[in-house]
Amino acid sequence: MKPSRALLALLGALLAAAILLGSATALGLHPPELLGSLWRGLLVAVVLLALLDAFWLHRLPSPRLERQLSGNLPLGRWSEVRLQLHHNFTQAQRVTLFDHLPAGMDFEHLPQAVELRPGESTQLGYRVRPLSRGHFVFPRCEIQLRSPLRLWRGRRYLETRDETRVYPDFARLYGAELMAVDHWLNRIGVRSGQRRGLGLEFHQLREFRDGDTLRQIDWKATARKRTPIAREYQDERDQQILFLIDCGRRMRSKDGDLSHFDHALNASLLLAYVALRQGDAVGLMTLASDHPRHLPPAKGSGQLSALLNTVYDLDASQRPADFSAAAQAVLSRQRRRALVVLVTNLRDEDDEDLLGAVKRLGRQHRVLVASLREEVLDRLRQTPVQGYEDALAYCGTLDYLNSRSDLHEKLAAHGVPVLDERPSRLGPELVSRYLGWKKAGAI
Repeated sequence: MKPSRALLALLGALLAAAILLGSATALGLHPPELLGSLWRGLLVAVVLLALLDAFWLHRLPSPRLERQLSGNLPLGRWSEVRLQLHHNFTQAQRVTLFDHLPAGMDFEHLPQAVELRPGESTQLGYRVRPLSRGHFVFPRCEIQLRSPLRLWRGRRYLETRDETRVYPDFARLYGAELMAVDHWLNRIGVRSGQRRGLGLEFHQLREFRDGDTLRQIDWKATARKRTPIAREYQDERDQQILFLIDCGRRMRSKDGDLSHFDHALNASLLLAYVALRQGDAVGLMTLASDHPRHLPPAKGSGQLSALLNTVYDLDASQRPADFSAAAQAVLSRQRRRALVVLVTNLRDEDDEDLLGAVKRLGRQHRVLVASLREEVLDRLRQTPVQGYEDALAYCGTLDYLNSRSDLHEKLAAHGVPVLDERPSRLGPELVSRYLGWKKAGAI
C-alpha cells in the first residue's frame, strides 16, 4: 500500500503552510494563533482520514480472476489472452491490472486500467508473442486498488496459475487441411517437378490408353481379356523419412527473430506434414543435443503431434556437432532404408567428419544434406564497397562462401546432394526436392 497523489498533495500543502508559519515566526511577524490551531487541526484531520481510508482499503475484498489462455501457442506469433474479473464491490472501483508473464514472452496492452461496476463482471484482453519454445507458467496477476477516499493505492496479487506450451510455428500447416495439397503447395511457392518415370507401387489394372508405354502392358491380363490391359502405378506410399536435426552451437545463429534451429524445426515440420499427407512415415533424431530425442518413423496424422511434442522444448546447445556419432546412431536404430534429411549449418571445418559420416549413411539410406545459409552473407555480398572496412567484410564473406562451396562440391562429387538455402526458403525447397524425388521414384 502506498499513498496516492491526492494524499501527497495534502501533506505537501500542510508542509508548505508549516514552513510559511515557521518562517513568519522566525522573522518576528507573529502570525495569528488561530492559523497555528487551524494547521494542527487540519493535520490531525488528514492523518485520521488517511488511517480510516487505509482501514477501508484493507477491508476491501480482492476480485477473483479467470485467465483464458490457449494450451498451445505458436512461436513468434501474436496470440490473445483474455482475463475476466469477478467482484463484490458495492461501488464502482477503478483498478490497474498487470499480468505476470514468464520470461521469454513479449506483450502488448499491459498494464490496463479498467472500471469494475457493481453487479457486473469485467473482461479485458492483451496480446503475447512467445520468443522461445518450451513450457511456460503464468503464475499470478497483479492489481492496484484505490481506497474509497482516493488517499491510498493498494497492491493485491491474484494467484491464478495457468500453463501453456510454445510450439514451432505450424499454424499454416493446419490451414492446408481445407484445400488440396497440390494447390496449397503451389500457393506457398513449392514447385512440383514434372514426373520423369513411374511410381514404384502398383495401383490397378485398366484398359490400355493413348500415351501408355509398352512396359505398362500386363500380358497375362491382355491374353485373358483379349484386349490390351495396362498396369497403373502410383507414387509409393510406404516410404520412410528420418530428420537428423543438428542441435549444436552452430544452430544458435539468428536471422530475424528466429534462430537457425527454429528455422530448421519449421522446415522439418513442413516437410513432415507433406510427407504424412502422401502416406509416408516420418521420424526424427537429434544431433549434438543436451537432451537427445529419437522418434521412430510412423504414419498417420497423429505423428505430426508426436513430432511437435518431441521437439517443442528443445533448444540449441553449446556442443559441437559429431557427425560420425550421429551416423552410427542412425545406422543402429534405423534398419529400414529411409530418406535421411540432415538439417545443419555447414562450415568449412566439417570436411572430413561430415563426408565420412554421410558416405556411411549412403550405403544404406538416401541422404540429403540441408544447410542453412545466413541472410547476412547475401547482404554483405551485394553491398557496394565504399571503404576499407567494406572491402574487408566483402573479401571475408567471399572467402567464407567459397569455402562452403568447395565443401558442397566435394559432397556432390561423392553422390551426396546438398540443399544450401536461406532459412526463410528452406521449408519450401525441402518439399520441392522431396516431391521431385518421389515422382521420379528416386527415394
